[in-house]
Amino acid sequence: MAFRMHGAPDEEDLRPIDPGTLRRVFATYVWPYRRRVASAAAAMVLVSVTGLLPPYLLGVAVDRCVIPGDLRGLTLLALVYVGVHLVNWLGSYYQTYTMSWVGQRAIYAMRRDLFAHYQRLDIGFFEKHPVGVLISRATNDVESMSELISSGIVYIINDALTLVGIVAIMFYLDVRLALLSMMVLPLVILLATRFRSRVMAAYREVRRQVAKMAANLQETISGIRVTQSFVREEVNRARFDATNRDNYRANMRAAYLFSIFVPLVDLVGALGMAIVIWFGGLSVIGALREAAGAVAGPAGAGGLTAGELIAFLTYVTRFYQPIRDLTVVYNLAQQATAAAEKIHAILDTPPGVEDRPGARDLGPVEGRIVFRDVTFAYVPGEEVLRGVSFSVEPGQRVALVGPTGAGKTSIINLLGRFYDPQEGAVLIDGQDVREVTQRSLRRQMAFVLQDTFLFSGTVADNIRFGRPGASLEECVEAAKAVGAHEFISRLPEGYDTQVGERGGNLSVGQRQLVSFARALIADP
Repeated sequence: MAFRMHGAPDEEDLRPIDPGTLRRVFATYVWPYRRRVASAAAAMVLVSVTGLLPPYLLGVAVDRCVIPGDLRGLTLLALVYVGVHLVNWLGSYYQTYTMSWVGQRAIYAMRRDLFAHYQRLDIGFFEKHPVGVLISRATNDVESMSELISSGIVYIINDALTLVGIVAIMFYLDVRLALLSMMVLPLVILLATRFRSRVMAAYREVRRQVAKMAANLQETISGIRVTQSFVREEVNRARFDATNRDNYRANMRAAYLFSIFVPLVDLVGALGMAIVIWFGGLSVIGALREAAGAVAGPAGAGGLTAGELIAFLTYVTRFYQPIRDLTVVYNLAQQATAAAEKIHAILDTPPGVEDRPGARDLGPVEGRIVFRDVTFAYVPGEEVLRGVSFSVEPGQRVALVGPTGAGKTSIINLLGRFYDPQEGAVLIDGQDVREVTQRSLRRQMAFVLQDTFLFSGTVADNIRFGRPGASLEECVEAAKAVGAHEFISRLPEGYDTQVGERGGNLSVGQRQLVSFARALIADP
């Protein structure tokens, strides 16, 4: 049994599983598929039961068919043995497929909700949170939840049922031998407890290092032009090597713990097996001597058949596997809980700018803009604008001029209501922008930003971004109006040319012209 270890962007405290967090995830994303989960659980019971039968059948075959020489009975038991495994396979297939289906549906819904919430959050949120962190939430953290839902639940139910079933059968076969085999159980529990606390720390370090490496990659690739312009390739390579080395060491630490724990459990299991072989062997020898009329073995040793000993030994070898698996699943649950807490921390974050209750749609405007005694600060106490008042008449062209940090961009952000002022008001045609819906307000604006951003797709797709229903002819007219048609016509596929990520296939000036056409065709 093996699980992948996923990255996450920040460190977490070594805290126990919070049932409330997992309950919320299951109530929201798994409960809608409860009927499928219930059918999978029934299949898990079937798998556990059929998985417990083969050792017992083996013992029966030895005692009742092999030793007496009953060929017909042996053939029948062999067929039953194959049939049990066939039923086990069918149950395993159904439970695995069904829970994978549920897990994929759950993470699909989780990613959908997370992406939709990202779209609603205000600009200030994204300025405070690195892009790599937000991407990690929707990829690595959601994937951790998928593993718990798809695989973790299956292992928890199967291993728990298997463990209970094995103990019950062992006591049914021989109470004394079962008690003897349990002598090493405290040692297994001690190992599992020590392993759990250490591997939790190792997992979290792996998650932190993977996130650091992802953030380093994202920053380096996004700024590759600057890197090459300042000949920083070697410095960046050294930085990435250091981060990559830390990630390697963290993963090797986790692998080291697993490489110690698994063989140790097997070693303890071998000790339990040795106890069963010794005392069980004495019991079988005593039974054989009694059957042959010879002197009985050690007191109380008789009564166990050779087939029962074989079955018992098989159950003992399988007894420690569920314990080992459940320990690993517990750590998987720890990872999933930490991931769920971070995902819900974002989902529970309200947008900094929301439509007020009763906000109305802004009808067609003439375009009179008034800033009335506006005070604004991104950080409390550090005001960017203080008591700013001015007006712009419809059709009037206004240039905002000032040094860096004077508040030019902030005025545009307040006009589009990407932020709200702490004091004062911004009005369009006499209406406070906080009293109208953001959607209706921004539909009547067009922005051409200093840092031009184009999306992956064709030139035409980017021009019609603000009005998806615009025809190709309208795109051409908008491009002609801003002087972009000539260079677009020279592109390999004209308006169907792919611009690449962030418009990387175009020059800075060409991207600026496309953004002009995009603003014009929106026709605010």
